[in-house]
Amino acid sequence: MEKQEKTRYRLAESVKECMKVTPVDKITVKEIVEGAGVARQTFYRNFLDKYDLINWYFDKLVLACFEQIGVSHTVEESLTQKLTFIQEEKAFFMGAFRSDDHNSLKEHDFELILRFYQDLISRKSLRPVEEEVRFLLEMYCQGSVYMTVKWILGGMKEKPEEMARKLVEAMPPKLERVFAQLGLL
Repeated sequence: MEKQEKTRYRLAESVKECMKVTPVDKITVKEIVEGAGVARQTFYRNFLDKYDLINWYFDKLVLACFEQIGVSHTVEESLTQKLTFIQEEKAFFMGAFRSDDHNSLKEHDFELILRFYQDLISRKSLRPVEEEVRFLLEMYCQGSVYMTVKWILGGMKEKPEEMARKLVEAMPPKLERVFAQLGLL
């Protein structure tokens, strides 16, 4: 792993430690850099703000599983893997998803999965996503993030597999048909 990547992971570990005792919105960059043992300038060479750091760490944890949708995993299998990662990093995600800042992980997760699914549908169908499908996809992604956050903040009582199954079953029928035709389910 290159030096910059190691520094980013040290900063992520530091913010995770801070999140154990302080809400995300109250954590300062000063606390993060002190915990990581790096200079403030190092933080800003790598990230715009603490939310950018949290979103980067989230991407590192979950993007790899989503990239396998339609290749070697179904949507449900990738969601199960994502939720398992979230469960393994429970303290981090409980803290991160409590924030309502405009740069919050909730907003980032929504934008990330919406863009990912739109690109995947376009790539697999070899055409732009239809407006009606885009609407359904946006609504589905918004609801999926909301229910994921509710699951996390509610103590993750259901197993990741159960939650993933529920999220897939909640897909609007027309969107489900599109996903099925493209071999994503």
